[in-house]
Amino acid sequence: MYKILVTRNIPGNYIEKIENMEIEVFSGNGNMRDWLLSNIGSADGILITLNEKIDKELIDHGKKLKVISTYSVGYDHIDVEYAKSKGIIVTNTPEVLTDATADLIFGLMIAAARNIVSGNDLIHKNDWKAGWNPTFMLGSEIHGKTLGIIGMGRIGKAIARRASGFDMKIIYYSRHRHDVDADFASIDELLQQSDFVIIALDLNADTFHFMDYQKISKMKKTAFLINGTRGKIVNEKDLVRALNEKIIEGAALDVFEDEPVDNTNPILSFSNVVVTPHLGSATYETRDKMAETAVTNLVNVLNGKDPLYKL
Repeated sequence: MYKILVTRNIPGNYIEKIENMEIEVFSGNGNMRDWLLSNIGSADGILITLNEKIDKELIDHGKKLKVISTYSVGYDHIDVEYAKSKGIIVTNTPEVLTDATADLIFGLMIAAARNIVSGNDLIHKNDWKAGWNPTFMLGSEIHGKTLGIIGMGRIGKAIARRASGFDMKIIYYSRHRHDVDADFASIDELLQQSDFVIIALDLNADTFHFMDYQKISKMKKTAFLINGTRGKIVNEKDLVRALNEKIIEGAALDVFEDEPVDNTNPILSFSNVVVTPHLGSATYETRDKMAETAVTNLVNVLNGKDPLYKL
């Protein structure tokens, strides 16, 4: 009988539906990594989330390991190539969270441009004293502006589809040209021309700190930077410097270099920065579909079938 380790409870009852396999779910007591190190040696498969770092040490302990199924689209928390060298199949959950993430990213852009969060806070704090005023809390329009998308994968394309409904001029930068209703641009052209710059990249060695001070400095002073994919793509220290120097108008972030965000993080001191706690895929429908996909990937491999998605 195959043994499966599950690091966290996931939505739905898909774990309970697994038949003829021994399942052990982390109880929440003690240290997660210690638990993995102690138990992975007897496991044939593991179902993890993006919070668990599966490195060479853990993989070497997994003498029987056949499959690593991650409940995420990102996989930078796994040493994928080392796992493959050991004959271990690594799977993820792409596609199912594309639209939910694109929705949130587009919402962040609107919220940042139109002072939605600061306006909400103003009312809740009972600080709205003067009523309507012609120059009160003016923001930037979205309609007709230029949107620059860095990365034109699934999420980038979904964002572009949403932007077309706002009659935005869409330009993009990517390693490869794509057949999309948007104009390809160099990274410098994109940064210099865009009113909104949205990051839609995967995190890897090439994209780590891709958005640094040098690149941010090329943006318009009236532009906004939006990141809802992976936190380490943006050098937060450089972003803080740029905001202090008023190089750009503002930013919106759903992801951060270190999560959860410490309340001493200087990014939280800016009223022109909208922040949310990694909510990209956080809808009932999407998280449920991710659970179904992650479990199906895992079970398929152990049953000698192809997973839905394989890295």
